[in-house]
Amino acid sequence: MAQDNHFEAALPGAESQYSEVIEVDGRRMRLGDLIQDYRRVSDEYKKTRRDSRKAVKRYRREQSLKSYQAELIRLQQYLEDTNGRMIILFEGRDAAGKGGTIRRVTRYMNEKHYRVVALGKPTEIERTQWFFQRYVRQFPTGGEVVLFDRSWYNRAMVEPVFGFCSDKEYDNFMTGVTGFEKDLVRNGTIMIKLYFSVTKEEQARRFERRKTDPLRQWKLSEVDLQAQERWDEFTEVKYQMLKRTHTNIAPWTIIRSNNKHLARLNAMKVILNAVPYERFDSHLDFVPDPEIVVSGSRELETMEAERLQVGKSNA
Repeated sequence: MAQDNHFEAALPGAESQYSEVIEVDGRRMRLGDLIQDYRRVSDEYKKTRRDSRKAVKRYRREQSLKSYQAELIRLQQYLEDTNGRMIILFEGRDAAGKGGTIRRVTRYMNEKHYRVVALGKPTEIERTQWFFQRYVRQFPTGGEVVLFDRSWYNRAMVEPVFGFCSDKEYDNFMTGVTGFEKDLVRNGTIMIKLYFSVTKEEQARRFERRKTDPLRQWKLSEVDLQAQERWDEFTEVKYQMLKRTHTNIAPWTIIRSNNKHLARLNAMKVILNAVPYERFDSHLDFVPDPEIVVSGSRELETMEAERLQVGKSNA
């Protein structure tokens, strides 16, 4: 290794100095060309080593989820046996890790008994209907889990920031949503409301990666591109949403998602702890990490303290 480092140190400018032609495996080539080939192979080797380390790390992270994914299958069987219904809401800022978590949660589930719902813009007919109507059509039947990749809380977050709803529509939603959810839970639906919270810096980093990665560019929308500029506006509507819709019967759970793996792992724990099914592995750690999982009330307290620091009223 020391020889390699010494050899590389002598390489800058070597091409112009080494025009001597030598024979390698019966092939004549300039010494400078040989040096260039060495550099290229050395760089490729280093990149391969880096990629290999990343692949091993990624493999180990995915393996560490499998025990919890097996528990999710057991939870699903419990819901089938008891004819239970479960709704899981995945909310949060753009690039907060909602989609990746949903894919890990459902990876080994029975496809016949779960659905992922990600509704687009409402149609003209849907705009004339009761706001919740198009969501109610997607609700689970007995033994089914429905995971909403964004939900009716679009009206509390995205729509008011971008002017997609009127003030009256926003107020009507915020007034009525808690009663709507109370009725759902009272009638036996298990409801889990997850909000994935990412920092502004981490969101910016993920957006940059989406811009340069052809496999992720499809995720970048016009709304995403404005998310950083409107960060404070989203913070305000998040505060109002927690203040008015975090209830004892349908509470919010905040998932700190700067670390995607820990966010996925702890979101699974939250889901598993919501149902009294018989554990497949009772020795597994089901306790959420308090640095990753935060109650809606605690998040609200933190946000209120931050508002006081910048002089905003609690009213």
